[in-house]
Amino acid sequence: MADSLQDRYAPNSVCFGCGPKNRLGLQLKSFPFGEAVVADWKPKPHHVAFGNIGSGGIISVLMDCQGNWAATYGLMKSRRSPSAPGTVTSEYTVKFLKPSPIDKPWQVSAWATKIEGDRVSAAGELKVGGVVTATMSGLFVAVKESHPAFHRWQ
Repeated sequence: MADSLQDRYAPNSVCFGCGPKNRLGLQLKSFPFGEAVVADWKPKPHHVAFGNIGSGGIISVLMDCQGNWAATYGLMKSRRSPSAPGTVTSEYTVKFLKPSPIDKPWQVSAWATKIEGDRVSAAGELKVGGVVTATMSGLFVAVKESHPAFHRWQ
């Protein structure tokens, strides 16, 4: 896939973490890689929490978006659907294992671990210089047409 999942399925999304139309956002670009979705992302100096260490809030946003895209991609594959269902975060946890320096590129990965109907459990990790610095687990849900996020990817 030449285009990121966001550019292909959500070109008008204004999501702060991954929306192509949010020029002040983080502009995460996710690509399928086996069963996972993977994004390489370079923090900027204003993403710092202290010293050379990235903000836990920024890490959380990136991992939340990647979890949603893992859920969406997992649902698309399991349903053999050409369109991306709108998903939202039901619950998720981030564990910060080590400091995440901002002077190196970050790699954010996530994958579906269980799909039950519209509910997808996902896991993920943040790597900095090949070292896992944070992990994520969560539950993401494909929403119905009556939900405000139904058309979020369109």
